[in-house]
Amino acid sequence: MFNFNKDREETMDDERSAIPLLPLRDVVVFPYMIVPLFVGREKSISALESAMKYEKEIFLVAQRNAENDNPSEEDIYIMGTVGSIIQLLRLPDGTVKALVEGQSRGVIREYIPNEDFFLVKVDKVEEEIDDTLKIKTSALMRNIAEAFEKYAKLSKKVPPEMVSSISATNDPTRLADVAASHLHVKLEEKQRILETTDVIERLEKIYSLMMSEIEILEVEGRIKKRVKKQMEKTQKDYYLNEQMRAIQKEMGEDDSFKSEIKELEKKLEEKKLSDEAHEKIEHEIKKLKMMAPMSAEATVVRNYIDWILSLPWFEKTENKYGLKESEVILEEDHYGLKKVKERILEYLAVQYLITKKKGSILCLVGPPGVGKTSVAKSIARATNRKFVRLSLGGLRDEAEIRGHRRTYIGALPGKIVQLLKKAGSNNPVFCLDEIDKLSSDFRGDPASALLEVLDPEQNFAFNDNYLEVDYDLSEIMFITTANVLQTIPAALQDRMEVIRIAGYTEPEKLNIAKKYLVAKEMDANGLTVDNIDFTDGALLTLIRKYTREAGVRNLQREIASVCRKVARKIVTDGAKTRHKITLKSVEKYLGIPKYRFGETEGKDKVGLTVGLAWTEVGGELLSIEASVMKGTGKPILTGKLGDVMQESAQAALTYVRSRAEALGLDANFYKETDVHVHVPEGAIPKDGPSAGIAMATSIASAYLGQRVRSDIAMTGEITLRGRVLPIGGLKEKLLAAHRGNIKTVIIPMENEKDLTDIPANVMKEMEIVFVENVDEVLKRALIRNDVKKEDTPMGGAFIKNDEIRVNA
Repeated sequence: MFNFNKDREETMDDERSAIPLLPLRDVVVFPYMIVPLFVGREKSISALESAMKYEKEIFLVAQRNAENDNPSEEDIYIMGTVGSIIQLLRLPDGTVKALVEGQSRGVIREYIPNEDFFLVKVDKVEEEIDDTLKIKTSALMRNIAEAFEKYAKLSKKVPPEMVSSISATNDPTRLADVAASHLHVKLEEKQRILETTDVIERLEKIYSLMMSEIEILEVEGRIKKRVKKQMEKTQKDYYLNEQMRAIQKEMGEDDSFKSEIKELEKKLEEKKLSDEAHEKIEHEIKKLKMMAPMSAEATVVRNYIDWILSLPWFEKTENKYGLKESEVILEEDHYGLKKVKERILEYLAVQYLITKKKGSILCLVGPPGVGKTSVAKSIARATNRKFVRLSLGGLRDEAEIRGHRRTYIGALPGKIVQLLKKAGSNNPVFCLDEIDKLSSDFRGDPASALLEVLDPEQNFAFNDNYLEVDYDLSEIMFITTANVLQTIPAALQDRMEVIRIAGYTEPEKLNIAKKYLVAKEMDANGLTVDNIDFTDGALLTLIRKYTREAGVRNLQREIASVCRKVARKIVTDGAKTRHKITLKSVEKYLGIPKYRFGETEGKDKVGLTVGLAWTEVGGELLSIEASVMKGTGKPILTGKLGDVMQESAQAALTYVRSRAEALGLDANFYKETDVHVHVPEGAIPKDGPSAGIAMATSIASAYLGQRVRSDIAMTGEITLRGRVLPIGGLKEKLLAAHRGNIKTVIIPMENEKDLTDIPANVMKEMEIVFVENVDEVLKRALIRNDVKKEDTPMGGAFIKNDEIRVNA
């Protein structure tokens, strides 16, 4: 049985708890905002009158489409502002003017059926303020207050008293809503701010919108000012120029333009130029005389003449040093680098003997931190020449080398000519740094532009696009530097004499640290020999346990770190005692060592071989792992291997399969097993064929269950027949093995000739084994003793005998 009286009472309660809704066009009302509204729609007027009968509360919410005169529930946003009516006034034309004040945010829970106007139940929205972010809130409030002040000055639509009101507000919610209400942005943007309940997020959105509006207003202001200023300036300039001409004509005086031309003619007489350049400047001066002084073309011609006259066409620096003095200077500045020094001294010797002097073009190739750029400076000092440097890293515009044509606004010569002007000499040492990192795009290829610069048969007549006359670069000593040769175009390589600088050995690093790095860092950190003293043991510890590099850049950083800590201790304690840095005290300053030295990298393991790799920063030890498991004969290769390295692994596996009988394996051993070859540090791309014999050794070890000696490293390319082919980067690889305390290195027989470049102390401490066939590698690297079952993949299923049979 139904209780009709009860249902009727609930309906009346709903109506009393509901709020009339006023849909707004093109306006969003925020809390704390007092705004006059002109209401003309019947439904809206009814909603206002109904609100006045009860609590004067009304729900103010924007409608999505302002042109819709009869919006439905779907046309109205869900979130709005609960407001109160302050004043209601009926106008003679039938419309109503209402003054309303926003109270709080609200969300429509449901619409109550009503024919006269929208009646809704509203849930008031709680503001979300994170008390743990008070500092961030305060910073945002301060930024908004400052930005609002600037916005008010630019906008001219914000009342001045509102700026002081914003600055005095301590409530972040109030500040956010008041500031948002004065922003002249789209309705959708304001609605998004209204719907943001997190106060910090709301402040951030308002600040972002305000800064965007400020930027737009500033650009508008600048455009107006510029247009006005240009109009005024043009009229003023014209009037003054006409007056000046009339006065000068009456007084019979020469103007400054004529005196400037005379000065240029005088400079041309005094300056020694090439015949072509002299003729060109004479022609340009004649043209300049016929031009209006204030014309844009006259300015271009004057700049061009200034550039030609300021270049060092025949100015040179003479070498005041003898050959022995130059050698002493080179030795003072750098330790080692024997090949570079020999080549420079040979060049100087030739210069003493010939009358027509020519520059040289050297390319120093080596890992970072070995002193390529600094040795170029040293060469300049040893030859008494000026030094200029151009960094080519990331250069992608051909005009940076050749210059822009004069037809372009703001055109300039290329960097080559600009730096020659800076040097003030026609025969400087010109360092082209990082030539391997040149780029190219739609603006041209700088590497191709350098072909003319670095070609001794062409650079005596280098033609810059801006100069339009030939300039002689043949007496410049060009020194280029690079980390790798592969990225340098072959045509460019052909024009340079390549000198490779490999990494330093341990004794070389020690000497460099003692002679140069320690003194340099002591001076940089305000220390003297009375404050700090590094022992040889301490420096060796830094080299061995805190750095692992081809150069000395990280070593210098570690020395600098120790110096800084000592400097801090001196300033803090006020003591003037001398700090002696010893082998034992290094750890106190730098913490635990980063690398192991004098220890094997690990025990002898099945399927684990130490290979050798070449990288841009020198040689590296490369662990190669292999493991076998039940499967279908499928090889798995991981470790981000390149195509060439994957092919090497396939060739190594094919070789092991082809030698199954000689190795003591079943003929069909591979059919029921998968082999997985992995090179650790999987995020680093690896490629190249030189890990072939190391892969073959790991695969053979995994199938045989025989361990690989961990004190042996190897490098060499493998063929399907098991031949070991020569590899590159031998010096860097052997230095890496020496740093890693590897005592035996297996290399291809054909690389024996490259050992002449290896330092004597490295050769003395290391046994080099030459091989021609992989069978020799396996015989040397695999341990043929009995292997424990737990160390053997698949429980030693593939062990057939204790010895590898090697065919002669």
